[in-house]
Amino acid sequence: MNIILVSGKLNKARTITLAPPQLWFATALLLALVVALAFGLQYATLRYAEKLGSPFLNTLIASVQQKQNARMETYVRENLDAMATKLGEMQARLLRLDTLGERLAKGAGFKPQDFMFDRPPAQGGAVSSLPAYEMSMPELNQQLDQLNQQLDDRGEKLSILDSLMIFDSAKKKLVPTNLPVQGGWYSSNFGWRIDPFTGLRAFHEGMDFMADTGEPVHAAAGGVVVYSDLHPQYGNMVEIDHGNGLSTRYAHLSKREVKVGDVVLVGGEIGKVGSTGRATGPHLHFEVRQNGAPLNPARFLKLPG
Repeated sequence: MNIILVSGKLNKARTITLAPPQLWFATALLLALVVALAFGLQYATLRYAEKLGSPFLNTLIASVQQKQNARMETYVRENLDAMATKLGEMQARLLRLDTLGERLAKGAGFKPQDFMFDRPPAQGGAVSSLPAYEMSMPELNQQLDQLNQQLDDRGEKLSILDSLMIFDSAKKKLVPTNLPVQGGWYSSNFGWRIDPFTGLRAFHEGMDFMADTGEPVHAAAGGVVVYSDLHPQYGNMVEIDHGNGLSTRYAHLSKREVKVGDVVLVGGEIGKVGSTGRATGPHLHFEVRQNGAPLNPARFLKLPG
């Protein structure tokens, strides 16, 4: 690019030649000056707008501030809405955890009021030596997210614990602890004794409960009836399978009230006391067996005294 300078003070015209790099540099410098001048003018206008007393500038500044305030209010409102949603979810989870905690406390033998689930936990402590500060919105959101994750984790663990306690309770209901005859007293224990028919020393594989004929006989635990028939020695006999190889036998019944395949609950009536089979009088012969081997029923039953 050539620039020709003509003047009356010059004897002849001068020609200035600008190469492309020099042209680009001059253009960039000019643009930088224009931008700097514009920013400077804007700053001066905003800085001294009140002193200038221009209605137009005051209106322009007020409009800009309103837009900024509106954007800020929208941002705060959106964050508050999100926080309110998180807070609602956390309150629902806390209510569920409180209900689950009360059930677990009751199942473990504690009184729910001992834990005071309906009250906020008491807190306190000395003033910290470190300076306190206000939490920012991102920090508050982060704390809420962490608390939400902790609630989920505690909820899953308490649910697993609840399942285990329910399973353990169900297992206990399948262990023969309930007395098969209410009010009856046992006349013969488990173990070696003098046989009432032969007079010889023989092993007694169960316990005998004295009771009147027709007295109800109850299942010592829940299970499935696997035998209900007339036995040559036990007379009318019912056998209940409680799972895990554990079973109970109820012999010398005058009447059987269940059949094979029936599901019975703990305490359910399964027959009547009698003296059928090898018996000297009305009583209930009760056995507990593990994989067919006889066990001492006293280890299981809640015997009076």
